[in-house]
Amino acid sequence: MKRAQQTSESIELAAILAFSGGLMDAYSYLARGKVFANAQTGNILLFGVNLADGDVHGALHYAVPVVAFAVGIALAHSIKLLSRERRLHWRQTALFVEAALLFVVSFVPDDLNLIANSLTSLGCGIQVQAFRKLHGNGFATTMCIGNLRSGTQQLIDYAHEKDRAHLEGSLLYYGVILCFAIGAIVGSRAIGVLGSKAILVSTALLLVAFFVMFQDREKRARERARTTVAEKADVTLGQR
Repeated sequence: MKRAQQTSESIELAAILAFSGGLMDAYSYLARGKVFANAQTGNILLFGVNLADGDVHGALHYAVPVVAFAVGIALAHSIKLLSRERRLHWRQTALFVEAALLFVVSFVPDDLNLIANSLTSLGCGIQVQAFRKLHGNGFATTMCIGNLRSGTQQLIDYAHEKDRAHLEGSLLYYGVILCFAIGAIVGSRAIGVLGSKAILVSTALLLVAFFVMFQDREKRARERARTTVAEKADVTLGQR
């Protein structure tokens, strides 16, 4: 499999972000009152159930993170539109903002879980909007249903067409799901040791992803292309 030309679409970055995504969901659910940081479908469902039971406070417990997630998407898109990319790529700015939010979450007291979950969901919304492609294919690092659908489709396409590209695509999607699951496992264990500070593991992972993005693969690809053209020109001149 060829390496992705853009670092934002690379396997290593996808693995780091999916790992962090699984950890964030485990953290918000296990350490912050059984609210999902990423799985907003689950939050909307529980919002409806609580509302049907007449529990307005419980309904808000799930509704506010959903709104925060949407705000995170809007914030990431705004960063993209306003970015001039002089030094940092807009996705790096988004990662830094997300890491800062999760750092703040680690200091939110346990009796203010609504604030902690809202900030975590805000960060997840930023991530899901900023990173949407893996090797040119649509994917997500904060949820699994789309990846499961795409991975299974690619697997069936491979079974029918025997095109290795479909098999590789399927493995990429399932690999991201695996990283997400491992992140959830590590998050669960980290909570047992660090408590509400376990989210700092995600902060560290996001900072690693931030520095990984300093690799300018597009520039390297252009340089390799220029070198190849120059070598071909030299060969042509030599033949003359």
